[in-house]
Amino acid sequence: MTMLKRPLPGKSLLLKRVATRFRSLFMHVVVPKPLRTFGRHALAALAVLALAGLATRPAAAEELAKNLFGAKKLPAVAAPQSIGFYSKGCFAGGVAIPLNGPKWEVMRPSRNRRWGHPTMIALIEKLSRDAAADGWPGLLVGDISQPRGGPMLTGHASHQIGLDADIWLTPMPDRKLSLEQRENMSATLLVDEKTHLVKDALWAPAHTRLLKRAASYAEVERILVNPGIKKKLCDTVKGDRGWLRKVRPFWGHDYHFHIRIGCQPGSPKCKAQENTAPGDGCDQSLAWWFTEEPWRPNKNPDRPKARDLMTMASLPAACQAVLDGPNPASAEAVTYYGDYYGEDGVPVAAAPVLTKAPSLARASASGAAALPATANAYAETPEIGIPLPRPRPGY
Repeated sequence: MTMLKRPLPGKSLLLKRVATRFRSLFMHVVVPKPLRTFGRHALAALAVLALAGLATRPAAAEELAKNLFGAKKLPAVAAPQSIGFYSKGCFAGGVAIPLNGPKWEVMRPSRNRRWGHPTMIALIEKLSRDAAADGWPGLLVGDISQPRGGPMLTGHASHQIGLDADIWLTPMPDRKLSLEQRENMSATLLVDEKTHLVKDALWAPAHTRLLKRAASYAEVERILVNPGIKKKLCDTVKGDRGWLRKVRPFWGHDYHFHIRIGCQPGSPKCKAQENTAPGDGCDQSLAWWFTEEPWRPNKNPDRPKARDLMTMASLPAACQAVLDGPNPASAEAVTYYGDYYGEDGVPVAAAPVLTKAPSLARASASGAAALPATANAYAETPEIGIPLPRPRPGY
């Protein structure tokens, strides 16, 4: 431009030209008085940007993985497979637990977080039956995973690979809850926020039996509870205390407990967690939770959470293929009923078996490795004799 070949004009004229250019680009820009105090070189640089029309724009930010996975309403049809770590991954071949079962009801159904690896869903259904035999009226099932896992829009850092599930410590009522009640009913908080101890008036031996039953399954590697609940168990459990090793104290978890199972066969890209420490956990590691240190205010409360930073590049490459994978015909087609019996005592059939498994054989556009499809999420899942995972660790 000829203007750039001329000597720089005086400050007053330069400011007018800058303002004129910005008006043409953005309809109206008022040049603030402080600009008049700028040095000659700063004004020159500003003029060049204005005269160039700000032609160079920054590349659009890569979309967050939580938005991409949070938008998926159905799982990827493929062999059941967990990919990555509990707090950084995804999963394919997921199935849903029915909203209603003989001894369970799904809470907060609008979140669409009733999906998991078939082993996880089968285990929840088994727990509902076994706990009922122990005297627990029925399970209120909280969040499991999104249809394809991945980072969530809100809430959990984990629950990303279909191997985590939350179960409320409130027993199922003796009546069927309406959808509105499931969305709005408050859970019972069992721990005092100030003392971090269990409220004795709310705790019952049935809570202990429920947690012991959940810990009894070989598939379960960890059960996360509030430190106050762990202390209550340490103070009251008699006889066999070996199962307490799996029960780990963690922040929150004052109205529900968190079941975590290990990486399952057929998931070579699943990253296992370290084994829990030996012993029942009723030691100095628990005492730490009753010092001031764990409860000190966050020094950086505005620091973004991991889910607010994760893009697809942050996740295992195979998660792109999961994200791009085909949908099943419907949610009902991939709902796992196991040996669920209807009210009339007649077994409800499991999801239908396809004659040909859909394939994720193509690589994704980003070059991510394709997922194997030797089986599919529609196939009937074993009742729960499911292969026993190797023991691993914990919080």
